[in-house]
Amino acid sequence: MTQKKPALTSQTEGAPGEQVPSTQRVFEAVRELRAMEQIATRETVAELTGLKMGIVDDRLRSLVDDGKLKRLLRGIYELVEQFPPPRAISKTVLGNGAVVYDIGDDVITLSPQEARVLAELSLGAAGTAVLIHSTNQHLFLATELAAKVEKLERELKAQKHHGKGDARQMNILLT
Repeated sequence: MTQKKPALTSQTEGAPGEQVPSTQRVFEAVRELRAMEQIATRETVAELTGLKMGIVDDRLRSLVDDGKLKRLLRGIYELVEQFPPPRAISKTVLGNGAVVYDIGDDVITLSPQEARVLAELSLGAAGTAVLIHSTNQHLFLATELAAKVEKLERELKAQKHHGKGDARQMNILLT
């Protein structure tokens, strides 16, 4: 277990007398850089916050230890996606075709048409990928089978033409 260091504080602009912990300032700087699709390096964080490099390094290390940031490479950091705890979810299909979703404390009742649209939206790209893969597999199989049938037809034609094989077998082939 790691010991948590006390957060350093500094005055914020536009808020007289209000102290903002340096850890929060560093975290917000990384968040702002991400929002601008910029890489969060220790140097850019120090520049944005106005904090000394030693303090920035300490705060970044603390945020990594707390699981709020991850170190991608030496000196380069990224936010860790954090979501609230998952809620209980249930789905009930009623006799008339309506669908009731219970999501935590929320209840959503959908008509059959709305339920189909939601299912299609949920399926999205994954469903499309499965469909494409399945279609490709079927086309491959059909092509392979067609090639085998064509080969067997050529062999049969050759055997008929050359009169090879037992007479009884040739009679079967001719029917």
